[in-house]
Amino acid sequence: MSNSPPDDRLEQILQELRAFVAERAWAPFHDPKNLAMAIGSEAGELLSELRWIRSEDADAHCRGPARPHIADELGDVLITTLMLCDRIGLDPIETIRQKMAKNAAKYPADRARGRADVP
Repeated sequence: MSNSPPDDRLEQILQELRAFVAERAWAPFHDPKNLAMAIGSEAGELLSELRWIRSEDADAHCRGPARPHIADELGDVLITTLMLCDRIGLDPIETIRQKMAKNAAKYPADRARGRADVP
């Protein structure tokens, strides 16, 4: 793990992604619609790694022999998500923070603690 501040690491990976895309001249294919569709496709591949795994076995499954495949698929989801944020000018960290604030208001801990059915 790096000792760089998280925002430096995020900017570094965004620069690496931009370079990767530029080297392959893929920018014309990475419009918001296509990137959003790619996120969905990659999320589906991640889901397939856990299909039919019982919930109580999911943690162990993710730490077992399937881990490299799960990491690959999760990596694809994260890469395409970052690429979409970059394309449309959203700061991923700020986007997460804003959504977490909305979620905190929508799901107060005193009402949501230990419950999956909070309206």
